[in-house]
Amino acid sequence: MSLTTFMATSLASLPKNAKLLNAADYNHVFDKPVRSSDGYFTVLARPNKLSRARLGMAFSKKRVKLAVARNRLKRISRESFRSTKEKFNADFVVLAGARCAKATNQQLFNSLEQHWQRLNKKCEKL
Repeated sequence: MSLTTFMATSLASLPKNAKLLNAADYNHVFDKPVRSSDGYFTVLARPNKLSRARLGMAFSKKRVKLAVARNRLKRISRESFRSTKEKFNADFVVLAGARCAKATNQQLFNSLEQHWQRLNKKCEKL
């Protein structure tokens, strides 16, 4: 996805039913996750019994110091997830990696796309 497409579609929001909303939802994923990691992100996934994918994000101040950078990561994660969520039947939690704050938007999009594909394959095997 190009940056201009990102800017044009970033006004659309992620619907409430596509988000992990409470601690129990996050704990479900953290209990027995399927993992995918690189320098930019660690993404945890767990198949769900719903007919849709859901996204949660946990970007800590320890990893990403500035609120501006954390908000940028959230926007990019939501947009990447929004463009691929119809393909999945799992809950995902995105965590910040060591190099995420200094990466370009395109690097982050590419990284997340690879994570979605890897985790989808792993979740289908379960």
